[in-house]
Amino acid sequence: MPRRPRIHLNNVPLHIVQRGHNREPCFFGEEDYQTYLHWLGEALKREGGVLHAYALMTNHVHLLLTPAKAEAVPRIIIALDRRYVQYVNTSYRRTGTLWDSRYKSSLIQAETYLLTCQRYIELNPLRAGLVDEPAHYRWTSYRHNALGQPNAHLTPHAVYLALGRSEKERQTAYRGLFRAQLDQEAIDDIRLALNQNQPLGNNRFYAKIEAMVGERREARPRGRPRQAKVSADGAAAGQGELAV
Repeated sequence: MPRRPRIHLNNVPLHIVQRGHNREPCFFGEEDYQTYLHWLGEALKREGGVLHAYALMTNHVHLLLTPAKAEAVPRIIIALDRRYVQYVNTSYRRTGTLWDSRYKSSLIQAETYLLTCQRYIELNPLRAGLVDEPAHYRWTSYRHNALGQPNAHLTPHAVYLALGRSEKERQTAYRGLFRAQLDQEAIDDIRLALNQNQPLGNNRFYAKIEAMVGERREARPRGRPRQAKVSADGAAAGQGELAV
């Protein structure tokens, strides 16, 4: 079955996941994470886009960004990949590819799913068993969004800004979102949309996209009722958070 083409739209948030080739590591030392963020910032600045959240895991990355122009997204990823892979190959005397050939992406309806998606991204290290508190992992956006740690790479979305009238109020409200566990159904919805390169939102959002691209785009479980799929995904989720 041919792959569904990815959808990118002007000024609509996009959740992107890129994995290391054969799920092998793509970061090997502290300087690698810093270098990746530097080149990401350069690519966003040059192509026109802003970053709201991220998680740099050992063998994959999560990005939540908003492009000014839809066509800028592949250029951002290609430019970032080229420079980062060149850096890694030079630094570690290796050759060949570093990333899987295709990144996965999912348009995010901001008013319904943006903060949920941010939580999903910043909780990746906990689901992977690397830390027991999101603030204990250095290579996510949590410390900035929840604790106010300076981070020049990040630009808050309007939905985040609506959490409070001051930075302190917003950070307090944002930390409050993490007191409860992220709902398993939300996790499943995010993963399903990513794996199928489909948007994530409500029916109004899907109808808007359909009007723009000429076809219905919505993630759908394949071959099983939802309850069975939740059970299956729940079993897989305990295996180190390698897939998503």
